[in-house]
Amino acid sequence: MTTLSIPLAQLQLFLIVVARVAAIIASIPVFGGRNIPVLLKAGLVLAISMLIFPQLSLEQNPFLKDAISFSVGLAGEVMLGVAIGLMVQMIFAGVQLAGQLAGYQMGLAIANVIDPDSSDQIPLISQFYQVFAILIFVTVNAHYWCLGAMMESFRLVPPFGFHLDNSLIEQLVRLGGDVFTIGVKVGAPVIVVLLLTSVSFGLIARTVPQMNVFIFAIPLKIAVGLLFVFFSLPYFSAYLQQLFAALGENILKLLSLGG
Repeated sequence: MTTLSIPLAQLQLFLIVVARVAAIIASIPVFGGRNIPVLLKAGLVLAISMLIFPQLSLEQNPFLKDAISFSVGLAGEVMLGVAIGLMVQMIFAGVQLAGQLAGYQMGLAIANVIDPDSSDQIPLISQFYQVFAILIFVTVNAHYWCLGAMMESFRLVPPFGFHLDNSLIEQLVRLGGDVFTIGVKVGAPVIVVLLLTSVSFGLIARTVPQMNVFIFAIPLKIAVGLLFVFFSLPYFSAYLQQLFAALGENILKLLSLGG
């Protein structure tokens, strides 16, 4: 009779790897979407974990016999994985905010659709920006950088080596502030044009009070907004590529602060 004997230290290390990889997969776009089947996510987590596990050495990673210490260490691994995924989600949150600002100016903020990634209702323009950002994300192979960050994270932050300090919290808060910066920069062309359009309608209403500008103001603002959304796509694409190009460096900086 053949028996399978797995050392407890190896099992503990493998669980740590699975916890960190699962947290990253569940947090980043494309892979962590609700429309992705759970079995596919679980298989991807196990496959990546099996590739990373042989690269780690048991001698360099402590074995924790205390269940409480192991649970705290496991929670730290999950927090680190979520922090890495949060960096990527911040970019898409800024893109979604840009769509909300532009849609509000166009009068389409109430027109909501289901986001396939989060299964939430978001404005129509936000959905368009979100899908476009995901296409750029996949086109420039930014998802490969997220997968590479999983292996790099174990080199910079070994298992049970995550520390939550003030510098890491400040970095995450700064990333939260960047959401508004990204939203304004992405939606700036449409927002500025629609603001000037509203000012023009105000001047027309003051100079020609007999004209009811509300009859043609709303459809004209929608047409102008959609036109400049189309014109701003090359700028939008170049800006997203710049953000995704700096993503790998930002992830390494985050890992250095958490180690």
